[in-house]
Amino acid sequence: MSFLLKLFRRYIQKKLQEEDKNKFDTVFSFGKWLLYIIIFLITLQSSGIQITAIFAASTALLIGVGLALQTFFQDIISGIFIIMDQSVHVGDYIEIDKKIGRVEEIKLRTTRAVTIDNKVLIIPNHMYLKNSLYNWTQNGSVTKDYVGVGVAYGSDTQLVKKLLLQVAKEHKSILTHPAPFVLFENFGDSSLDFELVFSIHNSFQLAMIKSDLRFRIDELFRENNITIPFPQRDIHVIKE
Repeated sequence: MSFLLKLFRRYIQKKLQEEDKNKFDTVFSFGKWLLYIIIFLITLQSSGIQITAIFAASTALLIGVGLALQTFFQDIISGIFIIMDQSVHVGDYIEIDKKIGRVEEIKLRTTRAVTIDNKVLIIPNHMYLKNSLYNWTQNGSVTKDYVGVGVAYGSDTQLVKKLLLQVAKEHKSILTHPAPFVLFENFGDSSLDFELVFSIHNSFQLAMIKSDLRFRIDELFRENNITIPFPQRDIHVIKE
């Protein structure tokens, strides 16, 4: 049996790309042990041992073990789905449960990722079934994001647009293709709201890039007498 399994394993691996070989090994190892358990049970049954009687006598124990292993098997099944449908690859930037990381390793039960602040994030694979997974890089390494800013009513909106595009053009980490652009988002309660939309390659630099943009926006707005207003509310006092 072991010899046949090895032959099958080598045959499949020859048809796989290098990246997919490790994934297949993980699934193969789980399937091999499952097959051994089935063969062991069949052997016991063939030798005259009543497997059903043993199971019936230990129902309470099996229920307890089943509950304890429920999450464990959820992780394994989820891991098989992830490996087979290739929704996540090593090197992808993912966001799950508001945590962002770069995938370093995909195992049958867990996925290991490194966060922006260089912490190791161990994700049980069943989390993919319970939470929305955002794969930032499945469509490529380019990530799109934005920086929002509000200016005072009466400001020169065309000048605001020009300055925001200048800020994006000056930053070396912002891509020229696709080109950054400015959206006039809304007439806010106390400001005219704009968004500077841009694209970058390395998502782990996003927080620093957005900080750089905000510093430069504040500097250019001051030089051009464009005011970023603070929230204002009018209070009317009614005297009876």
